[in-house]
Order: sequence, then C-alpha cells, then structure tokens
Amino acid sequence: MNFTVIEAVGKKVKILDQTKLPAELVYNNYDDFRDIITSIKRLEIRGAPALGIAGAYALAVACEAEVDVDFEHFKKLIPDIANEIKNARPTAVNLGWGVDCALRAAYDSKAENIEQFQKILWDEALAILNEDKILCDKIGVNGEKFLKDGDTILTHCNAGALATGGSGTALSPIYAAKKVGKNIKVFADETRPLLQGARLTTWELMQEGIDVTLICDNMAGVVMRQGKIDCVIVGTDRVAKNGDVANKIGTYTVAVLAKEHNIPFYVALPYSTFCQDIERGEDIPIEERAPEEITNWGGVQTAPEGVKVYSPAFDITPAELVTAYITDKGVTPGKRK
Repeated sequence: MNFTVIEAVGKKVKILDQTKLPAELVYNNYDDFRDIITSIKRLEIRGAPALGIAGAYALAVACEAEVDVDFEHFKKLIPDIANEIKNARPTAVNLGWGVDCALRAAYDSKAENIEQFQKILWDEALAILNEDKILCDKIGVNGEKFLKDGDTILTHCNAGALATGGSGTALSPIYAAKKVGKNIKVFADETRPLLQGARLTTWELMQEGIDVTLICDNMAGVVMRQGKIDCVIVGTDRVAKNGDVANKIGTYTVAVLAKEHNIPFYVALPYSTFCQDIERGEDIPIEERAPEEITNWGGVQTAPEGVKVYSPAFDITPAELVTAYITDKGVTPGKRK
C-alpha cells in the first residue's frame, strides 16, 4: 500500500484524511486528543480496526497534556478522558476496545511516574497497530481459500487497508488471492450516503491493480440475478454473541439478496470485533448521522429544505443470513442454511 492510515510521529498522531479521497491524499497531525475525537466523528479516520488504533493513540496524546498534579491523582483523571474518546462513535466496538487495551496496559504496569505511564500508552497503541497488521494478513489467508480463480466478489462500504492498520478485513482475502496468482474481480457498492465504496474501496483496489467495477447500491440485486457475483464479503463494526452483524447501512439488504440468489455471504473481522457484552444485534447501539449527509452532497443541496431525515449509519444483519465469519483465528460457520 502506498499510504499510511495512522501512525505516531513523535508525540503527535498522523492521520490520513479520508474525507479528501479520492481527489487528494492529505495527512493531518494532531497533538490534542479532542482533535482526534473530532477526526473520528467526521470520518476522517473510520473502520472498526482503525478506530481501535486511533482510540489508543488518542489516549496517549491526552496523557501528554501538561498537568500539575501528582501521579496518583493523574491516574484518576484518565478514565473520564477514556470515556470521552470511547463515546465518539458508539457502534464500532473496536474504538472502546482499543482505549481499554491501552488503559489496562498502563494501569497493570509498574509505572512509578507520569513519564513511564505515558510511555506505556504510546507503546500499547503501537502494539495494537502492529497486531492489526498481522490479524489482517491472517484474515486474508483464511479467506483466500473461498475464492476461486476468475471469481467476482461484491463488497459494501470500505473494509480494506483504509479501514485498518493492515491490508483490511473484507478486502484482505482479495489481496491474498492476488498474491497466489488468482484472477479476482470486484464489484463495489457505492455505499450511500457518504460513498465509502465509490470514494475509498474503488480507489484502494485500483492502487493495488485489482479489477474493480463501481455500481449503485440499488444495482446489487440485478448483478446477482445476472450471475455476475460469486460471493459477497463485507466487514463489520461489531458482532453480537449470537452472530448478528452490525455493518454499514445497506449491508442487510445485500445479505437478503445474496440468500435469495444462493450466493455465499461472508463477514470478515478480527477477534477484537466480536462483542461478548451484547447478546443480540438489536441491542447494539446504532449511531445516527447528521441529516445534511443525506440532504446535501459536495456543497449542493439535493433534497427540499426542511424535509425529515432518518439516517442510521449502520444496520443489523441477522446471523441467519451469514454463510461464515472469516477471522484471524480461522473460519466459523454462520447460521445460514
């Protein structure tokens, strides 16, 4: 990949601004955790694994702020900051997971002063980033076996390198298939309303020389019926204990269509996206986005002033529609019959 999604540069965090893609490759450097929270909220950085990394780095940045308190009082201040970071986006479980991992590492350490505490937070954030690279590669290896030479995959939203610290989740099997010489093609849903599929997935795949075709979201059923799709692979922001999947709005529709056309529907994710605290998909908190994301695009108003808007960022795909979960630990069968 010829880009970096997130990395530490000194005591700052460098983030690729994905709102500028595909027109510009722009990086922003942050030394205030509040700016990183804003970056997360405005989707400058997005994708469950990438948010976990960003959350850990945001906590490290927050603890670099000058505070005139003793070490014990300093440690008592951190949980409130951690919660502020975790609440930036409620659906993606990895955001809170990354913050908690960093916090746990620091509190479990034998740090004797603020400086040591800070170093542990930076080290843990880097460890989460490096682990994600390994997890993505393992997902790719485990998913590649489902792809035959000449297959065409449909994907929704962006769950590639732009959404992770490595090669991606849903796109990682595609990259792995290419490495072993398989000729793989991709159809990418545009993914309304913010066009992550059009702006990000197609751009990323083209960077890697993958044959990709962009379609409108409402074309998915047609291309399936025409026999153009061999399987569907999507990522996820959270999977409940019963296997229900929270992913970008429109995923449920694709899953229903895949079942109707007898096309395998795979969900790719690292172990950290499985949520053990929520039993069913209906209990997963679903973020709602600003109405302007639907009523305006590129500075142009596309709907009548004052129209009512309903804009959930995610939907729930029942486990009964999932063929299998492709993870870093292997493949777990879904409940689809």
